[in-house]
Amino acid sequence: EGLKSALVKAGLPADDVGDPRLLFWRFESHEDVPVGFGGLEVHGDEAVLHSVVTLPPLRELGMGAAIVAALEDEARAHRCRAIYLLTESERDFFARLGYAACAPGDVPDAVRNSGRFNRLCDSAAVMVKHVG
Repeated sequence: EGLKSALVKAGLPADDVGDPRLLFWRFESHEDVPVGFGGLEVHGDEAVLHSVVTLPPLRELGMGAAIVAALEDEARAHRCRAIYLLTESERDFFARLGYAACAPGDVPDAVRNSGRFNRLCDSAAVMVKHVG
């Protein structure tokens, strides 16, 4: 429930949190203080980055970048070559982390046909990072 609450407060979709195809992580500091959440949806050798959120007291400290880096490592462990994401407000943040804009038509079918991708594609920027 902490994940759902954090996503709702951040204005991110939370309706698919229970979907077994989605992998979510809770990130904590070395003092076991919750830092944020993030998720992946793996489709063969591609992944969709989901629901990256840093808890409000810890924003602007580099925690978001650390969460994304950990999720990229997890995608590599799943043998993914590329990570796609949709964002309505954080284009600059993800661009600083090496993600580039791409056309929806350039996204592999398995990713493009995922539930969240279909729901948000019309209103969000599509970005990709090659990791493998």
